[in-house]
Amino acid sequence: MFDSIIESVYAATGKEFLICSGVSLILGLLLALIHMYKNEYSKNMIIMLVILPFAVQTMLMLVKGSFGTSIAVMGAFSLVRFRSTPGNAREISSILCGVTMGLATSLGYVGIAVCVFVFMSVVTLVLTTLNFGVKRNCDRTLKITIPEDLDYEGVFDDIFDKYTSKCESIKVRTTNMGSLYELTFNIVLKKDVSEKKFIDEIRCRNGNLTVSCGRPVTPKDEL
Repeated sequence: MFDSIIESVYAATGKEFLICSGVSLILGLLLALIHMYKNEYSKNMIIMLVILPFAVQTMLMLVKGSFGTSIAVMGAFSLVRFRSTPGNAREISSILCGVTMGLATSLGYVGIAVCVFVFMSVVTLVLTTLNFGVKRNCDRTLKITIPEDLDYEGVFDDIFDKYTSKCESIKVRTTNMGSLYELTFNIVLKKDVSEKKFIDEIRCRNGNLTVSCGRPVTPKDEL
């Protein structure tokens, strides 16, 4: 099962190439389906994942035993890297899996390529389904608008003590030509508290001006 189907060290026969190519394309298609599971993705990313194992496999088969061609391919990869936008961690893991499968099929190790896909798929599906690594107490960004004549230092402390387990002042800035202040806090709400009641109490304190509470805007996770 784990032996190479390619008998010659230097070149594969037409039959061997077709078998390896078929396995690469099938595994690429399945890899793309796994990547789509509970994940944000683009059409171009999915198409790339389908053809990635086949492309890597064919390229490595062509450069096998040729040092000069290997150097040229390495240079081409460098250009592609610097002309590409960074991907998130899930995209990088899928790409690495596709490259690994392409490497395995290029050497004729079809069984190893299938095992790599199966192990990666099982781990990805289980961890994604279980929401492994998801923060239970999500931080929130709270923005409160207050009039300029309100002394904002400590004015909301009793409300924060009642509804939050964590409260950190992030930023204070003036708005509306200096007639208003906007206070920004990083908070974690206590368990089973009403967010509506929390906001209503703040509105009573800030003169019913704008209050917003939501998850903080963070950049995509990149490697």
